Amino acid sequence: MATIPITKRGAEILKAELHKLKTVERPSVIAAISEARAQGDLSENAEYESAKDRQGFIEGRIQEVEGKLSAAQVIDPSELNAGGKVVFGATVDLEEEESGERVKYQIVGEDEADLKFGRVNISSPIARALIGKEEGDTVEVRAPGGIKSYEIVAVQYI
Repeated sequence: MATIPITKRGAEILKAELHKLKTVERPSVIAAISEARAQGDLSENAEYESAKDRQGFIEGRIQEVEGKLSAAQVIDPSELNAGGKVVFGATVDLEEEESGERVKYQIVGEDEADLKFGRVNISSPIARALIGKEEGDTVEVRAPGGIKSYEIVAVQYI
């Protein structure tokens, strides 16, 4: 099985979700199923059907998270020594050449990506353009609004 890169923070979030699913969600849905069964005729029991559907979702999510964690290659960005190059887990300060607008992105795995918090997926166009570059380099990114040029202002491993 291929490994999937994930930051240390992302792995901890997945572990916390798995713990909650197993210790809170699963027992809760089991109790709901038992309660619905106690009400009698299951063929016309909407609560029972709803609880069974929820159980299926929870069990599926448990399997999905366990699979991701078993295939995960956990990378702690603070322990990286990439010699100033942009790599997975790096935080990159960029300046858009045309407007002078500055942005900061951390390159993370698929499950961790959240643009609101400046975390971009490793397979996104901007991350692919940045990988392997260094401070001072200029990169061109094909965005929905056209091609944008950015200068790499700083690369950090935090």
